[in-house]
Amino acid sequence: MGVIDKHPLFRDGVVLALRSQADIEVVGQGASIWDAIDLAEKSRPHVLVVDASTLDCSMGAVESILQQHPSIRILLLADEASEHHVHATLKRGVRGYLLKGSSAGELAQTVRALSQGQSFISPSLAAKLLMRTGSGATGEATGSGHLSHLTAREQQILSILVQGRSNKEIGSKLELSEKTIKHHLTNILQKLHVRNRVEAALVASNHLPQKRLAS
Repeated sequence: MGVIDKHPLFRDGVVLALRSQADIEVVGQGASIWDAIDLAEKSRPHVLVVDASTLDCSMGAVESILQQHPSIRILLLADEASEHHVHATLKRGVRGYLLKGSSAGELAQTVRALSQGQSFISPSLAAKLLMRTGSGATGEATGSGHLSHLTAREQQILSILVQGRSNKEIGSKLELSEKTIKHHLTNILQKLHVRNRVEAALVASNHLPQKRLAS
């Protein structure tokens, strides 16, 4: 994976935190979006962690990277974010959005989730997205009304999904096979009338009991 952040001290901290994980390899780093483009071309990292402020309010470079290298998953780190910006970046192909106040463990878990083809948004940002009404752009409004249709097991799986866990990690926590978790997630998406794990997580973050989400 690669790390792009224009602040050397913070970038060094992110790189150090990720390199401390035995299963995560940092193949490069940089300070500008041009470094990101170069890193994507030369090293083809599975995940590219990018400081949102490095984009200078432009998503053009991100779209270019994703068009040229669709296998790369981009994770944005931000001090704070509006629901409009989060939605706009997801619409353009960003797979993860994490606040800089998150822990090193949360960062590592999110990187793992993205590397396995999943998506993740900080729960507090997900709640903001759920407050968007009128456009129905992400399907969260319709999904919230169907949580009662989930079984106890499906709600349990959904509450763990919000934490950015992979199917394998969810299965390990619940002592279920990865195949069983995948089957349950398919049912969850259908029942909530959402298209993917991110939208399901958006629904859960705002509507599942907080006690259950913390478990």
